[in-house]
Amino acid sequence: MPSSTELAVDAWESLFRSQVALMRRFTADDIWGPISLREYDVLFTLSKCPTHKLRLHDLNHEILLSQPSLSRMCERLEKLGYVAREPDPADKRGTVVVLTDDGLEMQRTIGRKHAARIRRYVGGALSDDELAQLEKLCSKLRLGQVEIE
Repeated sequence: MPSSTELAVDAWESLFRSQVALMRRFTADDIWGPISLREYDVLFTLSKCPTHKLRLHDLNHEILLSQPSLSRMCERLEKLGYVAREPDPADKRGTVVVLTDDGLEMQRTIGRKHAARIRRYVGGALSDDELAQLEKLCSKLRLGQVEIE
């Protein structure tokens, strides 16, 4: 019987390798139009906010992908007309990133295609019950991190 450490390491490796395999497929998909998967992640994250805006610092913590050059990415998205950057009224040193109407439309257009690919790649490998179990386990793992020292 494997030890608890071995089980944890094996589970982590399986989770990470699955994520890498899926991200490679998503990145290779020809659905992103004029933006990248990482840029889509910014639009997606802003679209989930009730006000469609976040401080740049908070956006960096909310995006699903690691992004050390978020500020440059937001500059590019602003040039494309998908976001606007404004001074943070609460902290003049900060910046607020706002999803524009064009950005929301781009997110929705790509999002429909991306959801179909997620359904194919993830749903094609797992049953509906397994998908529900995976979501529950991943949420438990993510939320449990605040309680672990």
